[in-house]
Amino acid sequence: MHPKFKDAAAITQDVIGAAIEVHTAMGPGLLESVYEWCLTKELELRGYDVASQKNVPVRYKHFTREEVLRFDLLINDCLLVDVKATQSVVPIHKAQILSYMKLLDMPLGLVINFNTMRLVDGLSRLMLPGADQGS
Repeated sequence: MHPKFKDAAAITQDVIGAAIEVHTAMGPGLLESVYEWCLTKELELRGYDVASQKNVPVRYKHFTREEVLRFDLLINDCLLVDVKATQSVVPIHKAQILSYMKLLDMPLGLVINFNTMRLVDGLSRLMLPGADQGS
């Protein structure tokens, strides 16, 4: 099992609850940056540590390079969240967060699309393959 899986799984429900609270207060139709800022503040009010960029080693064949990876939200260094405000979430959105999850070595990720009438219709939960499996 991924060492951060239990921590990420334990906070997922509360993070979704925070997103629902933001969506209820702000409604659909705003810019992604507005939802990202509001969700950051809501999570901080709930006591979470929220980051939006991190230096990561990028490896390609025998080369390694340190890069600043900019992502929407990394919560408690275990759960990655991609904030969207789009007509629909398409496969490339999920592929991108999975790539970021691999680079950051995060077991779980959420894609949250705020441009829906009901936020639950805009939620996608992603997991690195095998993250929930015993070793």
